Amino acid sequence: MDTEKSRVDDAPADRAKRVAVVTMGVKLGDETRGYTRFRVIAEMLADAGFEVDLVTSSFQHWDKAQRDTTKPCYVNLPYRVVFIDEPGYTKNLDLKRILSHRVAARNLRAHFAREFEGGRGYDLVYAEIPPNDVALACAEAACERNVPFVADINDLWPEAMKMVLDIPLVSDAAFYPFSRDAKKTYRLLSAAVGTSDEYAARPRADRETDYPHITVYVGNRIDEFDLGARSRASEVAKPDGEVWVAYAGTLGASYDIATLVKAAAICATDERTPETADGRTLRVKILGDGPDRQSLEELARRLSAPVDFVGYAPYDLMAAYLCASDIVVNSLVKSAPQRIVTKIGDYLASRSALVNTGSSPEMRALVESEGVGVNVEAQDPEALARALADLARDDRARLEMAAKGRAVALERFDQATSYRAIVDMVRNLCR
Repeated sequence: MDTEKSRVDDAPADRAKRVAVVTMGVKLGDETRGYTRFRVIAEMLADAGFEVDLVTSSFQHWDKAQRDTTKPCYVNLPYRVVFIDEPGYTKNLDLKRILSHRVAARNLRAHFAREFEGGRGYDLVYAEIPPNDVALACAEAACERNVPFVADINDLWPEAMKMVLDIPLVSDAAFYPFSRDAKKTYRLLSAAVGTSDEYAARPRADRETDYPHITVYVGNRIDEFDLGARSRASEVAKPDGEVWVAYAGTLGASYDIATLVKAAAICATDERTPETADGRTLRVKILGDGPDRQSLEELARRLSAPVDFVGYAPYDLMAAYLCASDIVVNSLVKSAPQRIVTKIGDYLASRSALVNTGSSPEMRALVESEGVGVNVEAQDPEALARALADLARDDRARLEMAAKGRAVALERFDQATSYRAIVDMVRNLCR
């Protein structure tokens, strides 16, 4: 251990600092699904003069398939892509995924051992959490070599898991390893980046000392969003007589699409809100897929709700649908642990008014203080129907909210701007 520390400390001062950016979920090369957050971070660090390894899984989470790691799209990039072997899984929450991450964490430890023992090592390790055991492997490897470790906190495990399985005592016992690994990781970090204020502050509960932390929303590349929307706009045919309400994302546990379907049915049948003043009717477009899709489609048929299930849409087509819409909905159940979710940047960039049913005080405060939309109580179809009908009628209010949302997207959600704070943090920690 002392030898490894000295190799880091005695490194030539004029060489580029080496950074490992570790994530088990990222969209790379020609892949069509996944998050871009850590790819963008790797790109921006490389542009700032760092030597960057983007360390990720051999398994593509969204496609639930092994990557062909020999493909040319993974090389000749501003950073080096390092694939960690992981067996994979078929469901987002099951025992196979837990075991798969455990294998990935073990293989990640071996990677760090090879890098440091080979004389190169890293000057800083930057890793997402969750998965908690993977993040802990990164934290321990950095701590053992006396280099800074930064945790990028974009969800809370096991809190989010209890949305699916919350049985007194049983859940606590089943999820204990996740709690244990999170606490260990939080205690070892040098700094934290959170995708919400709550996430950035979360490690404090498990530490005796304070730590540098910043909030950087997941966000998006607004130039890519705009380009995608323009390129696919001709494929989105919107009748003149319709006001579109859009939802984009997973059709699963935390996301309350059933209430949105019920609200659409109410808007279509309630004599008080049958249509807008000029005769336009409200129609809901649901973009995405997930385990609840079949039951939601059946609910829409049974209620004769004006809802279209578009299915999974590539990012550029999703952008075109959002930009064609008048209202976008962040629809969550009351107990959902999510705060500022990934889709918010796309929603605000689309120049659509936002209806938020999420209960997070942070998200509700953002909507209210910035004037980008309205907050509605979660799981209340009547309240959601009223909000949608009111916005559908009020073109002026809707357009004002949409303009404010676009300004907030540019200021606080555009990765090209907001991620500079991450680069600055890494640079300061590497000095």
